[in-house]
Amino acid sequence: MITNVVRGLAAAALTLVPLLAATPAQAAEITTLADGVRVLPLAAESRTGYERSSFKHWVDADKDSCNTRMEVLIAESRIAPTVEAGCKVTAGEWYSYYDGLTLTAPGGLDIDHMVPLAEAWDSGASQWTPARREAYANDLDAERSLVAVTAKTNRSKADQDPSTWLPPLADARCTYAADWVATKLRWGLTADQPEAEALTALAETCGNQPLAYELAAEDGK
Repeated sequence: MITNVVRGLAAAALTLVPLLAATPAQAAEITTLADGVRVLPLAAESRTGYERSSFKHWVDADKDSCNTRMEVLIAESRIAPTVEAGCKVTAGEWYSYYDGLTLTAPGGLDIDHMVPLAEAWDSGASQWTPARREAYANDLDAERSLVAVTAKTNRSKADQDPSTWLPPLADARCTYAADWVATKLRWGLTADQPEAEALTALAETCGNQPLAYELAAEDGK
C-alpha cells in the first residue's frame, strides 16, 4: 500500500532525464515546463482501433488487496483515511486541484489519468504491448500521472488535451500543463500541433514552472 510519506519521498527523488530519442542538444537538463514542451515530439494523432478495455485498470499490482483507485485515495488523503475491510476507502480529506474543492467522501472523486487513456492511445500507446498499457493505466510511480479530482471536472475533461480543456481553477493551469508534459515525456508519448501550440502558449505565461519526470521502464513495469 502506498502511503503519503512514501509517495512524497518518491516525488522528491524524481530524476530529471531527457527522452530516449532526444538529440545531444536536447539532452541538457529539463527542469521547466518550457524545456519539456520544446522536446515533446510532434506527430499526428489517430484514434483508430481504440477501446478503453485495451488499458486494464484498476488492478492490485502489489497484491495487498488495494486496487489502484484505492491506492491513490489513500496516498492523496490529507488526513488518515478510513479504510474498511477489503481496502474500501470510505472517508478522508481530498483536495481536487483542478477546481480547488475539498471533499471528505470518496464517492465524489474520480481518479483521473493525467493524459487520458484515449489521448495516450492516439499519441503512441496504440503501438504498446498490453502489459505496458496496463502499467500506464495504473501508474503509481509518478507523482501525478494519476490524481484524485472531483468527478465533475474529470468528466468535463473527458479525453481532451490542453488545446480544448484546462482546469477551471486558473491557478492550477501551470501545474496541470507541467503534469501533462511530464506524463507524456515519462511514457514517450507525442503531441499534435494544436496541443503543442496550447502548451507553448501556457509555458510562455507560466514563467519557470518546474517540471520533473523519470522515464517509465521499457517494459512498463
